[in-house]
Amino acid sequence: MGILQLRRGRLLKLASVTLLVVIAVLFLLPSHRKHQMPEALPLQANVAPVRRASAPVFHADKLGNYEPHAAPERTGPGEGGRAHRVSAAKRNLAGQSENEYGMNMAVSDEISLDRSVPDTRDPECKHWDYPKDLPSASVIIVFHNEGWSTLMRTVHSVINGTPQQLLHEIVMVDDFSDKEDLKDKLDNYIRRFNGLVKLHRNTEREGLIRTRTRGAQLATGEVILFLDAHCEVNANWLPPLLAPIAADRTVMTVPIIDGVDHSTFEYRPVYHWSSRFRGIFEWGMLYKENDIPERESSQHKYKSEPYRSPTHAGGLFAMDRSYFLELGAYDPGLLVWGGENFELSFKIWQCGGSIVWVPCSRVGHVYRGFMPYSFGKLAEKKKGPLITINYKRVIETWFDDKYKEYFYTREPMARFLDHGDISEQLAFKKRHNCKSFQWFMENVAYDVPDKFPELPPNVHWGELKNVADQRCLDTMGQPAPTAMGASPCHGYGNNQLIRLNTAGQLSVGERCVEADRHSVKLAFCRLGTVNGPWQYSESSQTMFHRTLKACMSLDPGSGQLKMLECDSRDAYKKWQWKQLTPRW
Repeated sequence: MGILQLRRGRLLKLASVTLLVVIAVLFLLPSHRKHQMPEALPLQANVAPVRRASAPVFHADKLGNYEPHAAPERTGPGEGGRAHRVSAAKRNLAGQSENEYGMNMAVSDEISLDRSVPDTRDPECKHWDYPKDLPSASVIIVFHNEGWSTLMRTVHSVINGTPQQLLHEIVMVDDFSDKEDLKDKLDNYIRRFNGLVKLHRNTEREGLIRTRTRGAQLATGEVILFLDAHCEVNANWLPPLLAPIAADRTVMTVPIIDGVDHSTFEYRPVYHWSSRFRGIFEWGMLYKENDIPERESSQHKYKSEPYRSPTHAGGLFAMDRSYFLELGAYDPGLLVWGGENFELSFKIWQCGGSIVWVPCSRVGHVYRGFMPYSFGKLAEKKKGPLITINYKRVIETWFDDKYKEYFYTREPMARFLDHGDISEQLAFKKRHNCKSFQWFMENVAYDVPDKFPELPPNVHWGELKNVADQRCLDTMGQPAPTAMGASPCHGYGNNQLIRLNTAGQLSVGERCVEADRHSVKLAFCRLGTVNGPWQYSESSQTMFHRTLKACMSLDPGSGQLKMLECDSRDAYKKWQWKQLTPRW
């Protein structure tokens, strides 16, 4: 309790400064307009000079100044990050909780909120001295109908694993949850933290993106640090994230994310500490990760140093709070979730900031088995797939015309979507003299084309219908690798949206259509190439495979797809393209 009293005392000393900050934020961010986001401020006129703190120093022969003391070994379910399973009597309860939450809350509820996790860092990380005058951090946790124990384990983990002088507050933002244990029980529980943990509740569902911006507006620490509501921090996780921001307030820092199994809650690294990856993307705007290129790694003496990354996964990162708001926070036109990580990444890089991944900061994250809730009325506000609408809004704002075409080649139906008014976002780019997307690709995301080359235009896209059977080529809803089939043409959805480009690649979404002598398959595309063996003949209506010297055929008996000798007189070997039109 003494530690918490010290924190409360420090907060009281800073009360006048905090009050001024809150008043300034309220002045800049009027609350009388629904969903009003902070207006972007001219960077040259309003951004304070870049802060320069002393650089971290590596000492091979001694522990770093923020390294925690060795803790006594704990015993109990899940301790040390070990997997835990419930008894046979609770298996039905476990199954029900997975269906309700997308994770096994019956297991989580048997694990201590203060459990220990293994140190997954590079051994080098124990030997860094960080500046003593690091900025204070507000940890923001947004949640909607989160399980009690995973939510509170996140809070406990942050408090237990963070130097008290650096943790300004934890700001919890409830996006209109309706579960009973997230109401009075939560209000009463957080009182034990004597004001360190603060709770705000949305009066209607806003979605992840807008709720995060709301959390940033409410926070009063120098740095805001977003965590998902089901995380566990690792040893000495915060100082490495704060140090680059202390040196340059326009830097976003990103921890390395470890995995926490949604069924057993086993804590394990996604990547070994000796590996280094960074965030990139493919042209359909799916987030990907790639080995750090030599061009970047050669700039660092130690493997444990922060390194530059084009983008980030979106869930966990730290930024100078005032800089985040000066950038306009997230684009308020983005709905619910999806694409916000790209929007913020492109905005930071193209408008003068940078993003670094921090190997010495690791945070465990539960990856759900599935999304356990819908978005209700939020998803009804737009016609069409909401995430693709967000992606279109991002690329129409930040991509050059050349790169926009790669997105529309990959997502041809996106041309029909209404992405809303982006005049304010384009005006922001102009005011701040933001760089082009070409500059971003050449100087930051130069390794993207190595894995995902620029896309040739589509020759055909839409349904591919068999002339004899009148059924369409279909993934049958199965993930790659799997045999493809044919089903009644339905004119919508991604399972039957087939693309053929000028280089002969036949694709569905991010996957490719391949074949052998016996079948036609949905497969993982070969990274680094956009070429393929397929050729469509308008005159004979055949889909010819140049390597196999055979044509795609629908077997009339089994209904299976096969590669057979071409015969333009056989209607089962003939296919027609039909471009899709939106049904929303």
